[in-house]
Amino acid sequence: MNLIKDLMYMNIENDDNFISIDDISFLQLSDSFFPTGLYTNSNGLESLFYNKDKNKKLTYNDIFDFVKAYISQQVGPTDCSVIGNVYNCIQKNDYSTLLELDGVYYFMRLIDETRSASIRSGIQLLRCISSFTNNDEYVNFYLKNIKDGSAKGVYPVSFALSCNAMNIKKERSGLMLLYGFTISVVGAALRLGILQHYDGQRLIHEIKSVILSSVINNINRSYSSMWQFIPQLDIIQIQHEQMDSKMFIT
Repeated sequence: MNLIKDLMYMNIENDDNFISIDDISFLQLSDSFFPTGLYTNSNGLESLFYNKDKNKKLTYNDIFDFVKAYISQQVGPTDCSVIGNVYNCIQKNDYSTLLELDGVYYFMRLIDETRSASIRSGIQLLRCISSFTNNDEYVNFYLKNIKDGSAKGVYPVSFALSCNAMNIKKERSGLMLLYGFTISVVGAALRLGILQHYDGQRLIHEIKSVILSSVINNINRSYSSMWQFIPQLDIIQIQHEQMDSKMFIT
């Protein structure tokens, strides 16, 4: 009982040997339980699944390559770069560039379905964060501009502002974003019956080096040099957008 009491009253934030509140915030925001709606996105995997050759099933390697291509060719050089630039805007109190990032990212998303999904998830995330982060000025600024029609509320900008409001560092925010993307695709693959749970965890483990290198290469990229080139997966997203019946939003 004495040990339990000691732990209850210990100031673990000021002790280097223990975790801090910020570490728990990192876990909270990176948890799939957090209500962002990412579990409703397959990022085109559903379309690929239903339009595949009936004589050829999608394999573990197909899903791994799918995730790797997205991270290396789109989510890394755009979404992760946006996160780094949002943190720079906060450091410089640069509100105008923050709104520019919102617009640039919005128009870089070529498929209407993915743009709409990004906005829905971004606004949902901001509303949730604003309910318990004690009136963060940047979150409030972004929400006000969304309400006024001056901003869209795209997910990576919303995510970066939310991470900053919870005192999560820039690099960790990039890791969380790419990890969350991976989880959404793996979750979709599980629900579509392409992967089993052990395979899903194996994929997450084996994609770690891709996630890490993508964060390192893109988190400090200037927003003027953001890029994406993934035409085959854009076509898959277009096909998904045109499906009459679907399980996932994207």
